[in-house]
Amino acid sequence: MTAKTIDGKEFASHLRAQIAEYVARLKNDHGITPGLAVVLVGEDPASEVYVAAKHKQTVEVGMASFEHKLPADVSEEDLFALIDRLNADPSVHGILCQFPVPDHLDERAVVARIDPAKDVDGLSVTNAGLLASGEEGLVSCTPLGCLMLLRDQLGNMSGMEAVVIGRSNLFGKPMGQLLLRENCTVTIAHSRTKDLAEVCRRADILVAAVGRAEMVKAEWIKPGATVIDVGITRIPHPDKPGKSRLLGDVDFAQAVTVAQAVTPVPGGVGPMTIACLLANTVTACCRAHDLPAPEGLTA
Repeated sequence: MTAKTIDGKEFASHLRAQIAEYVARLKNDHGITPGLAVVLVGEDPASEVYVAAKHKQTVEVGMASFEHKLPADVSEEDLFALIDRLNADPSVHGILCQFPVPDHLDERAVVARIDPAKDVDGLSVTNAGLLASGEEGLVSCTPLGCLMLLRDQLGNMSGMEAVVIGRSNLFGKPMGQLLLRENCTVTIAHSRTKDLAEVCRRADILVAAVGRAEMVKAEWIKPGATVIDVGITRIPHPDKPGKSRLLGDVDFAQAVTVAQAVTPVPGGVGPMTIACLLANTVTACCRAHDLPAPEGLTA
């Protein structure tokens, strides 16, 4: 068996095209332009690259992009004042503060300051609670992207056994909740799980998100399973001095000999994150104007 490679880059491209079409309809039919505000504190090079990519893709789909760059020593009071202005601005439908922030700022307090209806990263306690209770909220972007890939690959997941390796608030827990919504039987495994490999071997759907390079081997995977690899570890490139390469949590070369379908790293889950950020912004815009959120963009 040779598994299908799930192409997240291609899927994300199609998703952005779908978003662009819906944004155009919002403009033409309702005179509304969805707006995304991104706040960057300090000068972290990786964050600057990521924010630039978000701005580029936001503009490309026809949405308004608002960038706010603040100095690394900005006070919590001044940061919160900016977030309060964005919360009150009707042209801003989504707000994202790029993490990490400098040590003197509390990330949890920053997230809590953002209006949950504009929390397009889906990180607030309110949105986490809405997801857990089955109510309408905004879902964290990476789990949402994984769900879209699984729906595209598998269609109806009802009755399937799913294992999520990792119990973080950012990914593992919301991913588990999303799979429960799909009527899967869900196990959230972690570092204290007894006989982790055996637990994983039960899974029709295996989602790995622990940040340990190539931890998941072929013998961990049920033949014919669908495997979603969320982990990213950067290591020195063995053949190119001074360069690095990215590895996922799954040993891809082994997984493709057992699984039915696997996401690669890079090119799998990663491209979905920004695309789902844009999708969440459109969803937030529609809800702010009492319009139905477009099918295919939500959980």
